[in-house]
Amino acid sequence: MADLFIKNGIVLTLNETREILDDGGVVITDREIEAVGPTDQLEAEYDADQTIDASGHAVLPGFIDAHVHVSDILVRGTGTSRELYDWIQNVKRPAVNEMTDEDHEIAAALFSQEAIQSGITTFVENASGAADGYPESVIERKFAAYEAAGMRNVYAYAFADTEPDPEHATFMEHFRRKEPEVTHVSPSETLTDTDEILADIESLIQTYHGSAAGRQSVWPAPYWTEIVTPEALLGAYELAEKYDVMTTTHTAESVDDEARRSQSSIEYLDNVGYLGERTLLGHCVVLSERDIRKLALTDTKIANNLKTNLALGDGIAPVPQLINYGVTVAVATDNTTANNAANMLSNMAFADLVQKGLHQDATIMTAEKVIEMATIDAARAIGREDDLGSIEPGKLADLVMIDLDYPHLTPNLHTPSTIVYQTQGFEVDTVICNGEIILEDRTVHGIDEEYPELRSDAATAAEAISERAGLTSIQQRPWQSRYK
Repeated sequence: MADLFIKNGIVLTLNETREILDDGGVVITDREIEAVGPTDQLEAEYDADQTIDASGHAVLPGFIDAHVHVSDILVRGTGTSRELYDWIQNVKRPAVNEMTDEDHEIAAALFSQEAIQSGITTFVENASGAADGYPESVIERKFAAYEAAGMRNVYAYAFADTEPDPEHATFMEHFRRKEPEVTHVSPSETLTDTDEILADIESLIQTYHGSAAGRQSVWPAPYWTEIVTPEALLGAYELAEKYDVMTTTHTAESVDDEARRSQSSIEYLDNVGYLGERTLLGHCVVLSERDIRKLALTDTKIANNLKTNLALGDGIAPVPQLINYGVTVAVATDNTTANNAANMLSNMAFADLVQKGLHQDATIMTAEKVIEMATIDAARAIGREDDLGSIEPGKLADLVMIDLDYPHLTPNLHTPSTIVYQTQGFEVDTVICNGEIILEDRTVHGIDEEYPELRSDAATAAEAISERAGLTSIQQRPWQSRYK
């Protein structure tokens, strides 16, 4: 007896042949997909405790968000029209540095609810405070929210173990002077001892990795190339190898990052031994062709954070070139203070359309490719292609159902194009993670039950955080029809 039978859907399997079943079904037993095929065939072979009629719906693998910062969701909208380091120094770090343990839990619950409603079943949280990682008391509160939501989380513990060079420190100080009312965080306040932090992360892996019915993972995450030592980078990669996980860091995000370097960030990471099949790099906006070859040769993966990079004026990563060289690239939503939303469907459309406009080439990306970048490619990017990212027997049952019965989705003549170019995000009405229904009729029951006053609590927490961090004057800025 199966647990769940989804029938009559347009099933985009994302299997090796990218098979689409126009009247397809999926059988789920325990946490896994047991069978996939035509509805009439599966109905004749299986009985299930519960059946979902997916008529008029597209059924896809759950979306995988490969690079996320969760906690700053409580001050989103504050950092608009600011460049990268202006935003980091005057908005992001001051805000998260003032958050209480309860604030972090509220933020995690709010993010989970929003992410699930856009079809995200797995996300990689780059868990950085004011550049360093959060204490275990915060981690426990975050995990409580993710457990209530029922989604799959990779907790990438971020850390910094060295100060930026003096030139860059002065560069950041100049940005801090721009907002004297903000409660700033000095880079020296976020430093940690290399050996101690690697030992702490190893302990977290031993304690939490594989918990929550297998939904919880832990990775080491050197925060950013400029503020971690070679020893920390190599130690993180060695931990990833030891525990069969991945490691991630921020890299080549802006021209300012690369202009000061005698060698590119990619060359540096390659020289210290950090590039490789277990490494996921966030951003990679500023790359040379030589950098791209190194990424391809080492099988290093990339999280493309396009909407955040656009919002901060960083630029546009060379995704088509990366893909053509054979580099695995995943779509990611990144910061909720820059992107301002955890909407995977929106990010998929941007990942396609911006590249077409940039290159003045309508053929350079396809709807099918960006769907891959949010599913099977993203699964490979996080080291989970064997059990996530496609609808196939033996894989974990993470699925999203998109209701196609809307005027803006009519007619549906090519389902991948309809999903990428026409959806707005609210069309996701059912989400399954680990074989459990976590979104039903647009409701994340686990979050609603555990956090019945979530939006009110989030608004209250946001106001208090903003006051403590000195962000109120930024938020109450005068109307700017033109920025001088």
